[in-house]
Amino acid sequence: MKRKSLPQAKLDNLAGHLFIAPQFIGFIFFVAVPILAVIIFSFQDRNLLTGTWEWIGFDNYSFMFTKDPYFYKVVRNSLFFSFGLIIMNVSLALFLALILFQNRKGMVFFRTLFFSPVVTSTVAWVLVWSFMLQSDQGTINQFLKLIGIQGPSWLGSTGWAMFSVIFIRVIKNVGLNMIILIAALKDVPHDLVEAARVDGANTLQCIRKIIIPMIAPTILLVIIITLIGSMNVFDHIMLLTAGGPSNSTLVLAYYVYYQAFLTNEIGYASALAVVLFLVVLGLTFLQWNMRKKWVYYEQ
Repeated sequence: MKRKSLPQAKLDNLAGHLFIAPQFIGFIFFVAVPILAVIIFSFQDRNLLTGTWEWIGFDNYSFMFTKDPYFYKVVRNSLFFSFGLIIMNVSLALFLALILFQNRKGMVFFRTLFFSPVVTSTVAWVLVWSFMLQSDQGTINQFLKLIGIQGPSWLGSTGWAMFSVIFIRVIKNVGLNMIILIAALKDVPHDLVEAARVDGANTLQCIRKIIIPMIAPTILLVIIITLIGSMNVFDHIMLLTAGGPSNSTLVLAYYVYYQAFLTNEIGYASALAVVLFLVVLGLTFLQWNMRKKWVYYEQ
């Protein structure tokens, strides 16, 4: 008897499932299971040192919202950091992309220059900037002295520490958003811009009326990526300020680490992680639902 072969459609369907199977299995074991474990831990009083745990229900959440003296300050710091980073990063990335997307001499060099911090080790990057921002011998303050200005303690002052961390983070990652926006600008039909110029539009009008609406989906994507990354920032905070001075740079991601590994309160740290997840999810969902105001073809 001849063995019946499967129809081509079923073979294609099977091949598709086989291709996504590794990703799906990885998602289950490395994303879904850890998230479920964190949610379960958030209802427990669990200590790593003693290896003991006790089911306490919503006590961690109750303590977080009613008794934790740092929680609301941490949330405010996180939101301030995120919105400050988004405004500075996306604005600078768009400005650089509008300048560097043109095929002119030297543009490749400058693209490489602005992108190079992205592939630089975060530890090395932060170490260099921590020396540059020292209050007495730092490069920045030494330069300011030359022009008669007394520079502040950039990382040791409650008024400047958050701004300094945001600035360092922006310079580190702006190159990635710049490259994404340059790719989007390459797809803008040149004929539309030329037609607008023939009709008398200047450069700013072309950017505002044609280019920005055309790349609006990519700008929205960049904003969402930057938002998620900013809410999960940890390395810059830990290496530059460790949440100080006076908790002025203490954000949710670092606070989760502090509670989990410095005070060994795994249950409470898990509750904070759940709140962090919900905040990121909520802000992302809000931005996605606002896409009709951003994307011209979603009207």
